[in-house]
Amino acid sequence: MPPARHTRGAQPTSMGLGHHFHQRLLNQMAALMNPQGLTTEIPSSNITHAESQASMDIDHTACHVDDALSYVYDDDDHITNAAAQPDLCPTNEPKADLGRRRLLPNKMANNLLPDEAIDQCEHSYEATDGKKQKAAMDSFDDMGIMALICRHDIPLFFANIDSPGEQQKYAIALIEHLFSLLPQEATVITLYDVGCVLSRSLSQYDILPSSVTSRLRFATMAMHAYGHEWACQLEFNPRMCIGLGLSDGEGTERLWSRFIKLIGIQRSSSCQRRLWLIDRQAGAIGLEMRVDLGDWIKQQLKRGVNGQGAAAQEVLNNCGIEAQDLQEQWADQKKSQLSIRAHAPARLKKELDVVLALQADLDASDRALQLTRTMVEKGSAAEETLDALESLERGHDRLMNKVEALYSSLNVHDRFPELQGVDLNFVRTLLMACDLKINIHKRAIGSFFEWDKLDRAVGGANQALGTKLHQQTCKSIAKRQPALMIAIRKFNSYCERLESIFDPSWGVPLPAPLPTKLADLRNDQTLMEDVWITPSVGDVPHWIKDTNVRDGIQGLLKQQRCREEQRRIGLEADNLCRWFGTELAALELALHSPANHTYIFPLQQQRDHILQLQTRWVTPLASAIRFNSSANMAVDLAITLSASAGPSQAVMYRLVPTSLMLADPSSEDNTDEHVMSAFEEVAEEAVLLDILPDNTASDDDDDEAMGQPEFRIIWELPEASAHLSIDSFMVPRPEDYIIAPALGTPPTRLRPAQDGFPHQVFDPRDQSLLAQPTAHLNDTCINGCAALLHSEILTSSHKQPCAILSTHDLPHIRYNASDDILWRNTSWTSFWERDIWILPIHRTSPVGHWVFCAIYISTKELHLFDSLAERQPWKTDVKDIMNLIARLSSIAHQRRGSDRIDLKGWVARPLTLNALQTNGYDCGLWVLATLAAVLRGAHRSGICEEDMIAFRHYIRTLVIRVPTA
Repeated sequence: MPPARHTRGAQPTSMGLGHHFHQRLLNQMAALMNPQGLTTEIPSSNITHAESQASMDIDHTACHVDDALSYVYDDDDHITNAAAQPDLCPTNEPKADLGRRRLLPNKMANNLLPDEAIDQCEHSYEATDGKKQKAAMDSFDDMGIMALICRHDIPLFFANIDSPGEQQKYAIALIEHLFSLLPQEATVITLYDVGCVLSRSLSQYDILPSSVTSRLRFATMAMHAYGHEWACQLEFNPRMCIGLGLSDGEGTERLWSRFIKLIGIQRSSSCQRRLWLIDRQAGAIGLEMRVDLGDWIKQQLKRGVNGQGAAAQEVLNNCGIEAQDLQEQWADQKKSQLSIRAHAPARLKKELDVVLALQADLDASDRALQLTRTMVEKGSAAEETLDALESLERGHDRLMNKVEALYSSLNVHDRFPELQGVDLNFVRTLLMACDLKINIHKRAIGSFFEWDKLDRAVGGANQALGTKLHQQTCKSIAKRQPALMIAIRKFNSYCERLESIFDPSWGVPLPAPLPTKLADLRNDQTLMEDVWITPSVGDVPHWIKDTNVRDGIQGLLKQQRCREEQRRIGLEADNLCRWFGTELAALELALHSPANHTYIFPLQQQRDHILQLQTRWVTPLASAIRFNSSANMAVDLAITLSASAGPSQAVMYRLVPTSLMLADPSSEDNTDEHVMSAFEEVAEEAVLLDILPDNTASDDDDDEAMGQPEFRIIWELPEASAHLSIDSFMVPRPEDYIIAPALGTPPTRLRPAQDGFPHQVFDPRDQSLLAQPTAHLNDTCINGCAALLHSEILTSSHKQPCAILSTHDLPHIRYNASDDILWRNTSWTSFWERDIWILPIHRTSPVGHWVFCAIYISTKELHLFDSLAERQPWKTDVKDIMNLIARLSSIAHQRRGSDRIDLKGWVARPLTLNALQTNGYDCGLWVLATLAAVLRGAHRSGICEEDMIAFRHYIRTLVIRVPTA
């Protein structure tokens, strides 16, 4: 009988154990995928904890050369074609033909994800382009294979690819064939790179019967989730979807790495031989991975449920928010970000894009003109050269003015009526940040996909470094990486500018800065979120403004996935034990049957193999006692069913089993694990340092050498208040410092650089804030008055000077400013020579509020002062303060050769546990009073709220003494 030829196209081929054991393998895999008792049918919209999980992907390297030698391989025991009917299956139609199928409006109405988000995903992925060729059709007749695997990475079915791209018909054919072998009530979650797009196709067109789609749900693969829109991730990211546990869907990538050895061979083999090779390799992989299922469960428990679960619980403990509140915030976030309003196409008009591009070009030309003038002035340029340069500068200034007029003519407030009343400069910066983040998102995704290629080479895919593909990828990264880093730093500068001019009454959520490290950027969910360009209704949601809530939500989702994983692997461990007993009973029954006398030796080998599995399948969820009990019950059942009164004839041929001492997988050498973790940690950064120019390297190159800061916050007064020094300074009475009323607008006052401080400017607006008894102080008042207090106290008390940092230094850390910017803004304080650093801090949300931190380097203490005695915001502030200490220590070590500051064992304590302020405007004065107390050698000021009017008057007198400009 001639062998069954493999049919090209979307007919799936079940490859595995050969003709005789093939159907039993499918039953085993179906049982492993379906550990629960299936009883009810679940509607598609309500599928959460699906009984089965599978993932799909295409390998375009497994192609076949068109003119390779072709002959018939006569061994039908190893090539098995599925019993599908491709002629009747609508999934055999090309992707373009799917659009001719009947549209289902009722299904479209149930789609929670806006079409705009799915359209962006469709354009981002090559997998959605059915016409894009990843291999040359002229050279190959088979373009690759598509695999369907279970969540344990064991291959189930393959489909041969004979058309360009990743047409949807292959995925649909695999899904349809899978459902044909599962019970009628089984529900399945399928992970696919573009699961969102395929899900929409199935909901819009009558491709699969409702009996299948009602039991089918899609998710995307975890590794490539960043390629999808944030709205898409809310619905399809496996880390955010209920019921997926810790499944990542990337098992196909690991499967392809085990097929690499066949690429060269199968391309030049005959068509039938190629399929036979793939079938044999898949069968060997399936058997090997079935033996390793016990180890797989142990690893999932150790690294997944226990390891990630403990990390998630630590995040929840640190955030200090109840799980119920976090769940409500997560539901509110999903509702807001899945709304059509939130995900409508960006309303930046073409005119605005042109203006912004023109503005960028003019900024570049301005820098070029400034550089040219500097070079010209250094030399002896002719008069004509200077005249020409001045003419160019005048023309450039006129162009800048015209651009400003053109921008104003766009009537941004008319096009964005909800931004009416918001400062025009703020709106302009916000729109530029919105446009820039879209650009960053596209660049970052491209960079991530390139890094994935390197990860495949570094991460153990048997692909040697230094290959042509690896070199091309490195060159591509080297070319694109500087532009991405520049764009991120530009975006962070926009965020910093927005914060400096932000007014909480506008109700516009501020965008969060982006990390400047690739590893951090890949895991930062804010990269996927658009910049909000409309005010929020009511108060700004906590999931936007509160980083503790955002971190808590991530910890909650991770904890939920860990609990789901624990429940699922518990069922899978029970299923392994049940399958072990059933399979062993069948073998024992066969051995006791005289009719199987001819097959006694292979049956005994199979039985011994199954018995050895119990040593590998013993887990904390299925003990050795259970497996021994199942083995004994299997023998008893076989004896009962065979109705044997005595020893069967099979006993005479029983082989003596060989005892094997199998090492406990938990105690195996973890050398490979450490090697892999080292690659995972340094692959991106190490290669980046090798291929990028010096001026594009990260400013945080030596962070790992310093280590991560370690600190804890203790909500007790320093040293139990035993050594808490209270400043005894008495505020002068207003009568002692009479200020003559100013006639008209007060003049601008200019304090020259002195006592180590740069010059200070107090304009009329700043002076009016000090004159008004209920006015909030701004950053100029805080920084300038801190310099005045420093000089005043230094001349009278002769205390050791402290390093007074600016209110802008901590935002520089939050927005990932470069080392040059940090050094330029802090070097005048000589902080590396000071034991005490003073840091005023401004909080923008929910309303403007000033707080204070005194940093004691020698004792590793942070003294925190908040006149309102709030605790929650300090968790984020202290983390930023420790990063500030680390960055400044590193910079001083590089540029001044000072010793590095030890970042381990720091303790943060409050200076007060009770609120000292009852109004909403004196917080800046409290900060200045505490700052003055530290300068005098105390820890906290001794004045009370009744003294604030006199203290404001005292500060104003210090400003009045400053000479006018």
